[in-house]
Amino acid sequence: MENKYLAQAYKGNTNLWRYVLGFVLIVLGVLLFSLPYNVVISNKVASGEADALRIEDLNYLYTLMNSNLSLFYMMLPFVGGMLTLSLVLKKINKQSWLSLTTSRERIDVKRMFFSFLFWGAMIVLFFAMGYLISPENIKWNFNAKEFSLLFVLSILLIPIQTSLEEYVFRGYLMQSLALSTKTKWLPLVITSICFGGLHYANPEVGQLGPLVMIFYVGTGFLLGVITLMDEGMELSLGFHAANNLITALLVTTDWTAFQTAALFKDYSKPSLMMELLAMAILYPVLLIVLAKKYKWHSWKEKLI
Repeated sequence: MENKYLAQAYKGNTNLWRYVLGFVLIVLGVLLFSLPYNVVISNKVASGEADALRIEDLNYLYTLMNSNLSLFYMMLPFVGGMLTLSLVLKKINKQSWLSLTTSRERIDVKRMFFSFLFWGAMIVLFFAMGYLISPENIKWNFNAKEFSLLFVLSILLIPIQTSLEEYVFRGYLMQSLALSTKTKWLPLVITSICFGGLHYANPEVGQLGPLVMIFYVGTGFLLGVITLMDEGMELSLGFHAANNLITALLVTTDWTAFQTAALFKDYSKPSLMMELLAMAILYPVLLIVLAKKYKWHSWKEKLI
């Protein structure tokens, strides 16, 4: 059985060199838009405001500027990547956003909203359970001015960040690997591992240890399976946006990649078990709900 989503790649130019060049250009776009942040940090080091030996530590960088300003600089590279991806699709691959997004005749926005709202509700529910179990670890952190700016920045920029990751890993790379390997399972495996590897520099890895990569790679597999089974990226786009956006606004800690002026602050010790437990319980629930709602079938044929 043909996977209609992977077959969308044939609607553009399918030469392998185009995908290699396109991927390189996307990376360059990300790096180019990283320059403003690097310039700011370099100036702080030159002026003595920052310790040059500690600038690789993300937690330390958060102490050098306001959290909202840090978020803005962190999101800029993704804006650059999205702009570059748009040019790559139009000029190099001659592929439409529609064919990169879905096998349907039009992008199903309702699917995006359902996935966003369902996973957002799961995040809030899991947070509420944690608060009820250990209320002493979670404190009210609301600052009207800071949160208002965080809300605007998050709504504008975080969906760009999550969408770029989805379009690159579940879209551009998955479709190109399907073309080059003539398989379905290999693109799923490779993109999931690469997606997990992208998060290796996150401070969570330093706090929780390398086993937390199971969570990141597992999330990559979840989103890849959803995309292949639904033959479109709408559900994964909604999931990823909810995961990062709701978390950024709801709760912050001193040891995660997103340290924001959120409503609450979690002072509990980092726990790998909680991360893996959430994945083991919530991910299967999500798959079951989506599979029933959208009547998925032929799992083996669509994935393997």
